[in-house]
Amino acid sequence: MKKIAFVFPGQGSQTVGMGKDLAEKYPDVMAYFQKADETLNSPLSQLIFEGPKEELTLTVNTQPALLTTSIALLDFFQKSGVKADFVAGHSLGEYTALVAAGVLSFADGVFAVRKRGEFMENAVPNGEGSMAAVLGLDRNKLSAVTEAVTASGMPVALANLNCPGQIVISGSKAGVESAGVKAKEAGAKRVLPLEVSGPFHSPLMEPAATKLREVLDGLEMNDARIPVIANVTAEPVTKAEEIKDQLIEQLYSPVLWEDSIQKMIELGVDTFIEIGPGKVLSGLIKKIDKTVTIYSVSDEAAASSVIDALKEEKL
Repeated sequence: MKKIAFVFPGQGSQTVGMGKDLAEKYPDVMAYFQKADETLNSPLSQLIFEGPKEELTLTVNTQPALLTTSIALLDFFQKSGVKADFVAGHSLGEYTALVAAGVLSFADGVFAVRKRGEFMENAVPNGEGSMAAVLGLDRNKLSAVTEAVTASGMPVALANLNCPGQIVISGSKAGVESAGVKAKEAGAKRVLPLEVSGPFHSPLMEPAATKLREVLDGLEMNDARIPVIANVTAEPVTKAEEIKDQLIEQLYSPVLWEDSIQKMIELGVDTFIEIGPGKVLSGLIKKIDKTVTIYSVSDEAAASSVIDALKEEKL
């Protein structure tokens, strides 16, 4: 029997018009976008379908927009009867995974990530923090670099361990710049600054984490129906209280994406289905293990072809 994991993308995968064709064709799909508008008391669906891109790209909008689109796609896709043995999401995508696993209701998920986006944007004054992707340097060497730079008074840390040879660093502007220079000296092939509004997944996000806990404390969280592979531990978790603690930690800790995929493979997963806009996670998984089967569901045509392919494999 196949073991399937559903994985959900994070910030950076958003595009204007995502989910629009499906929503216009299927009332069940449109209902998610309408529910998001109602929950946030703002025209999020109009922003998703029509733009402008600059506004959709703001963290505070991107997070609920991606969660809404991914869950609407998931609901459409799951009507085919395809079920997951595990779920996981990259950073923001972890919240989508928690809605998929029944830990949070859809409305609470949308509300939580809107608040999370606000707290993340406000934690560090604009321009004082940054992030960069470091290509071609192993995590131990890069970790030694960030520790040395932080010790010199410029905080910087590993933020996303995405796949072999691709790690994102995050912290103060000076810390990220200095670590970038030192990473190249240590053998990194390239250092690419990222267009983000803050130093996400670094200790500078701790003020946001305190506020996020207050929000999550006010929401009903259930034990997961399907094990969720947590970003901060790369281990399966099902208990609501543990999940909540790890969501708080996730704001200022690295996203262990490579480790999470390896863990699911260890647990027998041989098929990964990325559900949501884009194919960012599919690309990362391919770099982590070329032997697994990877599909992406970003629209109706993709959903249909994946369903057909899974049916054929079962035969």
